[in-house]
Formats: sequence, C-alpha cells, structure tokens
Amino acid sequence: MRTNVLHAGRWAALLLLAACSAGAEPVGEVDTVFKWIGPDHKIVVEAYDDPKVPGVTCYVSRAKTGGIKGALGLAEDKSDASIACRQVGAISFAKPLPQQEEVFSERLSILFKKLRIVRMVDAKRNALVYLTYSERLIEGSPQNSVTAVAVDRGTPIPLK
Repeated sequence: MRTNVLHAGRWAALLLLAACSAGAEPVGEVDTVFKWIGPDHKIVVEAYDDPKVPGVTCYVSRAKTGGIKGALGLAEDKSDASIACRQVGAISFAKPLPQQEEVFSERLSILFKKLRIVRMVDAKRNALVYLTYSERLIEGSPQNSVTAVAVDRGTPIPLK
C-alpha cells in the first residue's frame, strides 16, 4: 500500500512540473550562484509565442532557485522578471482581440506564486502592450515589467 502511495505521489509531482512549463520554450540560462548539492541558482530565458497573434514572441527572463528545494520543485522563485516582446514574423489577426487579456500563466511555486503575462491593446497607437508580473495567493507583487510591439498601421488591430 505504501509503495502505491509513493508512486502516486511521484506521478503527481511529475505532472505538476510538466504543467508548470507548458507553453514556455527554453532559450538559455546563466548560473548566478553555485550550489554544492542540487542545481545552481540561475536566470532562465524562455520564449512564449502569443497564441492569438501569430508573428509575436515574448521573451521572459526570471530567477530560478536551485539547491535541493529547487531540484524537488519546492522552492519559491523570486518575483523579479523582465519581458521583451518582438515581431518575429508577419502579424495577423484571425479574430478580434479583447482590450486586455491574460496570455500566459506559469506556476513559480508548488502552491502560492504565478508568473502572469497580460496583453493590452493600445488602439490609438496600433500597438500591443505586454505586462509581466508575479502573483501570490495572499499578496501580489508590485514588481513588473512592460514591453510593446508596434503593429504596422496597414494592419489595424481588431478589437472585440
């Protein structure tokens, strides 16, 4: 019986870790602190393609905690993150976009913290504005980063 519980717990942890990285494509990483046991602390850079705006990719850099807790997925990563979104291909719109919409969300700790990316439309300037911030279950973080992608005036952004 105990063996079945251990196997179920391992599978649940693996599924949770897989869900945490859904949508993010690793680009690179740099070590910031050497750890004797477990992975080093690092800064990771991940790419997120906007699912509703082909031709736009957001690059997010964030701290990732290493050590034993980091290796087990139990560490709570810092709230610091930076974002840069760029046009990487032809921009098109299949459907009108809402004025503001959460585009990506990634869990940063097993229970309490999420990294969020929100897309806003600046219709006056024909631009897409992307904001990243971390959210805690009890108290949010004011640490944030913003970037914008100017869309050619010949391709107006359709709004809902």
